[in-house]
Amino acid sequence: MKKAFAMRQKIVVGNWKMNTTRDTGRKLAEALAAGCGKETDVRVGVCPPACYLALVGEELRGSSIGLGAQNCHWEKSGAYTGEISAGMLADLGCRYVILGHSERRHGMGESDAVINKKVKAALSVGLEVILCLGELLEERQANQTFAILERQLAGSLDGIDAAGLEKVILAYEPVWAIGTGVTATPEQAQEAHAFIRGWVAKNRGDKAAARLPILYGGSVKATGSEQAAAAVRALASQPDIDGGLIGGASLVPEDFLKIVAIVHEVG
Repeated sequence: MKKAFAMRQKIVVGNWKMNTTRDTGRKLAEALAAGCGKETDVRVGVCPPACYLALVGEELRGSSIGLGAQNCHWEKSGAYTGEISAGMLADLGCRYVILGHSERRHGMGESDAVINKKVKAALSVGLEVILCLGELLEERQANQTFAILERQLAGSLDGIDAAGLEKVILAYEPVWAIGTGVTATPEQAQEAHAFIRGWVAKNRGDKAAARLPILYGGSVKATGSEQAAAAVRALASQPDIDGGLIGGASLVPEDFLKIVAIVHEVG
């Protein structure tokens, strides 16, 4: 199926979460860099734990893979023990930062207002923000999916105009499908992605909506069976899905590279 807007480049980003060691992280980065080669049709990124950013960055040097972080603070500097500023991430060579992930929204109580401050801080230093959105199982069952997405979009992007959105990538991650082995059907995912793009068109303009990449994240796995690969292919073929934010599968080089290959193939 052809994409609605050919101007959007496909993107696949791996979120390593709180996994890997110095040794396994180095080997994983090395394998991904070798496997992706000089791939440019699909933009690829990896987001290791903060303590391994410099190490992984060295392994990725000269490859087509961009380095990303999993979080940042909204202040430039100060007495914030344990936190990392957006400027520090940029100084380390990061291109991306994931913000608003469900594990921070629901596990650590981050509000849309807090996420909004982080988004603005990241954009101010030139980072590309991967902003996550998504509903809980009970919210989907109560037919509140669109209301939740609208609230998250309005709050997290408050004060960010169409020009600011040029450095934003959205990621729809149904919380009920993260780490559960359950993947939204292509139809469910497309419906949510189309709603998100429609909200952006209404509130930031058609041009901003047309160029805005929206990724799917939620138990995406491409190896192990033909059905798994077919599921990824079906998701990637939807007109408003522009790639994936990959969790557990990004820790397995063969699986992550297979997802990248499928997204490239679908075009």
